[in-house]
Amino acid sequence: MKVLVTAGATCEYLDPVRFLTNASSGRMGCAVAAAAAEAGHDVTLLHGRLAVPTPPGARATPFVTVSDLQRELDARFDACDALVMAAAVGDFRPEKTLPTKIHRAAGPITLRLYPTDDLLAGLRPRKRQGQVVVAFAVEDGAPHQAEAKARREMSAKGADFVVVNTPEAMAAAASLACILSPEAVVLPWARRPKEQLAAEIVRLLDRP
Repeated sequence: MKVLVTAGATCEYLDPVRFLTNASSGRMGCAVAAAAAEAGHDVTLLHGRLAVPTPPGARATPFVTVSDLQRELDARFDACDALVMAAAVGDFRPEKTLPTKIHRAAGPITLRLYPTDDLLAGLRPRKRQGQVVVAFAVEDGAPHQAEAKARREMSAKGADFVVVNTPEAMAAAASLACILSPEAVVLPWARRPKEQLAAEIVRLLDRP
C-alpha cells in the first residue's frame, strides 16, 4: 500500500526572520510513518518543522507553509492508497509577508490574519473508492463534546477516521486520544505513547 503521511508544524512568515507556527513536534506523524514502513508499506512523509528525526524507511519531503503542503498534497494524493494527515496545519496566515525585518524601534504593530485553506476538505472531491483518509483533530472540552465536533469535521473533510486528541498532546510523548469512524468509536479514549497510537492507526489502513 502506498501511504502518504504528513507531520510537523507549518510556518507562515511575517518577515524574513519571524513566522507564525505552533507547538507541534512532528512526533505523531513520524511515528505513523515509522509504523507504516515497519508494516511493509511504501511510505512518503511530507514534513514541516520537526523536533524529532525523520524515520528510516520513509521518503521524506519537507514543506514550510500551508501553501507548500497544499502543493505537495495536490501532486501526490491521487497516487496514494492512504493519507494520514497528522501535520499541525496552521489555521491563520498573515495578510502579507514584509520584505524586510520588522524593527522594535518602529513601535507597536498590528497583524491582520486570514484563515488558511482546509486542505483535507479541498481533497475530498478527488477521493476515490477504497482510498483511506485519516484526519486529526485537536479539541478542548469534555470527551462527548470533542467527539461531536470531530465527527462534524470528519464529515466535512470526507475522512474515514479521525484521531481526536487534546491540546496537551502537542510536543508531548503521549496523547490522550480516541479514534472515531463515522459510525463508532474504533479506539476508546486513553493516554498512550504516540508510537502505540501510531501502530493502531496503521492497523486501520488495512481494515475492510
